[in-house]
Amino acid sequence: MIAREGYGIILLVAILGLLLFWLGYRLGGWKMYLLGALAVLGVAFVLYFFRDPERHPPRDPRAILAPADGRVIRVEAVDEPLFLGGRAIRVSIFMSPLDVHVNRIPYGGRIAFERYVPGQYLVAWEDKASERNERALLGVENGAVRVLFVQIAGFLARRIVYHVHLGDSVQAGQRYGMIKLGSRVDVYMPPQVSLRVRVGDRTRAGETILGVLP
Repeated sequence: MIAREGYGIILLVAILGLLLFWLGYRLGGWKMYLLGALAVLGVAFVLYFFRDPERHPPRDPRAILAPADGRVIRVEAVDEPLFLGGRAIRVSIFMSPLDVHVNRIPYGGRIAFERYVPGQYLVAWEDKASERNERALLGVENGAVRVLFVQIAGFLARRIVYHVHLGDSVQAGQRYGMIKLGSRVDVYMPPQVSLRVRVGDRTRAGETILGVLP
């Protein structure tokens, strides 16, 4: 399955690939094989990058799920004044260009907070990236539980996409957007969660449990 965010780019790369094939055919010789190989590699890369495999979220209503595929680079207690209004546990997940880039809702409920912040493009694993980089913040509320998740652009990623907005009802594991060319997603959870991941762990969006509520 291919993410819908990639349809336009895939079409553009396919057209460029056909032009390379045509140019290689006209030039002939080794240039034909070189340009043909570049065309095939280009199309193969964008198809791989925009892959969107099915995921099967756990049914535990207390589980807070990973919103992104990648590697956990930070797990720490922080202050989160914007939505949780106090102490929180932040889990940061770094997405490399080779990871699946479709992002998924970590916890079911209603979108009660939405904010887009323009900013810089520091490398995503720097701690300052969470405060200085371009980012999109979404907060989900379910009863007394609040979870904030933040898409953060990085050095290569220059395009944040999300499809849910203030007031929308969402389910855990639901697709909601992506960051093109790899970056980072931060999740802020209530401080009383029982953590299920640590730094260095690999995550799968919509399946890996980051923490469990009491």
